[in-house]
Amino acid sequence: MSISSIGNPLNPFAQTESQQKAPPLNLDGDLDLGGMITKGPDGDSEPNRHPNPPMTNGKYRTTPEPITTMPSGVPFIIGNEAAERFSYYGMRSILVVFMTKFLVDANGHPDPMSNAVANQWTHLFYAAVYWFPLLGSILADVFIGRYLTIMSLSVVYCLGHLALALNDTRAGLLVGLTLIAIGAGGIKPCVSANVGDQFGSTNKNLLTRVYIWFYFSINVGSAVAMYAIPAILYSPAIPKYFHMANAHLAFGLPGVLMLIATIVFWMGRKKYVHVPPTGRNFFPETFANNGFRALAGLLPVYVVISVWWSLYDQCSTTWVEQAEKMDLHFLGKTWTPPEIQIWNPIFVLAYVPLFSYVIYPVAGRFFTVTPLRKMSVGLFFTVVCYLVGAWVEKLIGAGQHPTMAWQVLAYAFLMASEIMVYATGLEFSYTQAPSNMKSMVMALYLATNSAGNLFTALVNHYIQNPDGKTVWLQGVPYYLFFSGLMFVASIAFIFIAMFYKGKSYLPDTKAVAA
Repeated sequence: MSISSIGNPLNPFAQTESQQKAPPLNLDGDLDLGGMITKGPDGDSEPNRHPNPPMTNGKYRTTPEPITTMPSGVPFIIGNEAAERFSYYGMRSILVVFMTKFLVDANGHPDPMSNAVANQWTHLFYAAVYWFPLLGSILADVFIGRYLTIMSLSVVYCLGHLALALNDTRAGLLVGLTLIAIGAGGIKPCVSANVGDQFGSTNKNLLTRVYIWFYFSINVGSAVAMYAIPAILYSPAIPKYFHMANAHLAFGLPGVLMLIATIVFWMGRKKYVHVPPTGRNFFPETFANNGFRALAGLLPVYVVISVWWSLYDQCSTTWVEQAEKMDLHFLGKTWTPPEIQIWNPIFVLAYVPLFSYVIYPVAGRFFTVTPLRKMSVGLFFTVVCYLVGAWVEKLIGAGQHPTMAWQVLAYAFLMASEIMVYATGLEFSYTQAPSNMKSMVMALYLATNSAGNLFTALVNHYIQNPDGKTVWLQGVPYYLFFSGLMFVASIAFIFIAMFYKGKSYLPDTKAVAA
């Protein structure tokens, strides 16, 4: 797709002359990618390491079919993603509780962690999950390709779940989390890049929609897991073995889903486009010509997305702490603070079809909808949700117990920003990456999550008073700090988008005999 810059910093929807020529959103709600450029502003084109790329490598297709419909391999990829996300978020939803209540030593005696130690382990695990994509992308782009990387690391992923399900000690926990971090992190950039690999020039108009539904599958898997797995952990169905059987089952079920995800992905192997690895040419091509320009152009975009992550991921920490001070009776139910997080996938599942079939098509009648414009609006939505949080803190400071409906409203804005920023960023990152480094670029995009979480951790470290128990930045000022930071980053993003010069890369499509 042709990525146009934002022409006016005061009006991000004002169109430049080149944008006015860009194809608009079509009536089906898909972004018309007919303007995809193959040459940059200086007239050079992407180097093609295969001047006459083969359609097959003797066993699998290496370029997309010349079709105008959805590729046949997409359902397998979407099904795999839903099951994999169930396994990851199911395990993650009970991780801290397991560490603080269910751990035992080698002799079977209780050996729980303190909250602080459990949080330390958990955040180190999260950071690892979003840094291992860099290694996974190198493995895929340089050595064995995306398909074999996904298959091999999925096995590692399954072994990690098996370790957690069978061993309740810290050693088992360390082994399990390490294997899951390698597996889950390593396949992340390959899975999302593999989606785009299935599309060519004849059906590239469907790419926007398939990434939306790819993200939809993520939230289906996570929503079911966030409800089911904690319920299994706390189920009194087997009270005699509560501290053993329930934990094993709660960790074992995500492992079973990961095994199913691996099998589903393998079943579609003959329907996928298998893009071959670049080999030893990867690094020279990455840091020269198109590769270097692509990375240099994306870096400022990724810095702003890192700031967005620093706000987004606090919905599982700071927002939960705020919920403890609120009136939690809502919609005829009394909620626990952690339960409020279920509004995350609820809103996303509602927003995916709303944005795909209503908001984007309607907006496309008035201006050209581009990925950078979607992301720009989404960033400002994040500012609003933290202003809502600041208002809630003001009410709490006045001695009130505000209704949790305020936090549900904040979730509504935050999840809208997730659709416009993160989901759009997946597609944008794929299209802006040269064909030989798509996994690497997707890995760098995922690493913005680690950068954002590390920034939040540093902020929370430096706001502590010498006594180690109190902080000097909390309540209203804390929320205003992050909303102000996001506002500055959102303004900066408008200028970044205005001067962004990139080009889109999708696999070439050539006729193939049936």
